[in-house]
Amino acid sequence: MIRPASIFVALVALTGTAVAEPTEYAFDKSHANLSFSYNHLGFSTTEGRFGNWDGKLIIDQENPSNSSIRFVIDVASLDTFFADRDKHFLSADFFDVEKFPQATFTSTKVEKVGDNKLKVTGDLTIKDITKPVTLDVDVTALGEHPMAKKPGAGFAVTATVKRSDYGMDMYVPYVGDDVTVTFHGESLQAAATN
Repeated sequence: MIRPASIFVALVALTGTAVAEPTEYAFDKSHANLSFSYNHLGFSTTEGRFGNWDGKLIIDQENPSNSSIRFVIDVASLDTFFADRDKHFLSADFFDVEKFPQATFTSTKVEKVGDNKLKVTGDLTIKDITKPVTLDVDVTALGEHPMAKKPGAGFAVTATVKRSDYGMDMYVPYVGDDVTVTFHGESLQAAATN
């Protein structure tokens, strides 16, 4: 005979907390960073970040497959810590920011693949070109935030994107085609709206 207490323990082990409805979380941008890196001629790794972005995150702890994320990135907020390179990346040779000011990621599938690990597949759109991308997500924290005293969630996210898929193939293969995208962030349960 299966006892109700055993079922509860199993659910807690699976989801991290008791059963919950899908809930919206808001990112704490003071503790979040969206960055990227690529190989430069085999000599070094060049890094950069996007300073301005927004995201809508829905978490379903009971059924992670019902969770979702949508990111909107202000491409003009690109910063590689070198002004001349930033200007070139924002030009028509690369992002063509005047024509395409935003990039977006919209999830289409969320899979739990291990303890505190998810694979999130979605559509990445850059320069009006949309390709599927899979994010590897480590859930670094899920529970009451010790300072905010409300539900919170933390993430470490990585993905690899081929820039040539989005019409940005200048200097390939000498400058790496594969761009590693990394996101670290905290989020807090959003205020309920009625």
